[in-house]
Amino acid sequence: MDPTNDSAVTSPLSPAEDVARGTGVSLWKQIAERIEAEIVEGRLTPGARLPTENELAERFGVNRHTLRRALASLTERRLIEATPGRGTFVKEPPIRYPINARTRFSEIVSREGRAPSGRLIGSRVEPASAEIAQALGLAPGAEVLRVDVIREADGVPITVASHWYEADRCRDLDLLVAATGSVTRALETLGLGDYRRLETRITARPADEEDCRLLALPSGRTVMVVDAINGDPQRRPIQYSHARFCADRVQLVVKT
Repeated sequence: MDPTNDSAVTSPLSPAEDVARGTGVSLWKQIAERIEAEIVEGRLTPGARLPTENELAERFGVNRHTLRRALASLTERRLIEATPGRGTFVKEPPIRYPINARTRFSEIVSREGRAPSGRLIGSRVEPASAEIAQALGLAPGAEVLRVDVIREADGVPITVASHWYEADRCRDLDLLVAATGSVTRALETLGLGDYRRLETRITARPADEEDCRLLALPSGRTVMVVDAINGDPQRRPIQYSHARFCADRVQLVVKT
């Protein structure tokens, strides 16, 4: 199911019914339990978009404040997820994301039955920091091309990454990424498509304000940070990347 197709994603809930008042059970909790039951029983399937807040409030005969508390409870328990500008969806299982010698976002997402996409969000030539210079085997201060991209599965942001390349070797790579939406296809155009993972470092931290904005995350979420070096067939480094993954949308699997 493609959540970018609004006409196809909203799953109907069971017929409208008021929640029971005077039972000692909070109205918001009753609503949360009923929506959870429909998820568990399969009437609301993974990736399905819930009706709007107004529609749900009308269905249950409550105000929007009560309805929002119920949705917040389901969100905290990772049963649903709200994406700004798109709506609220039943959470899909995390994408199984293998990290091995050949790690390609589009191939991984496609194998999971999801539609991959990507877009350039920024680029510039800058002097290499000591860390980036060491990773790419360059002198500190050498010119590197920085390319910032965001990658999605079925329109849901999965990772935002910054990549650095030796500027002279990868001139105009950013223009190719902008045209294709794919780092791999851009590197293939430059004859560097057969790159291989040389090193991967994985850490985790709370999502900062920029992470939340780019990955459409509520505050308080965690991101997995993947720093990686990719090289050509001669193991000469061609790319250093710093990627942040939404921790509950992917499952990183390290292959040996």
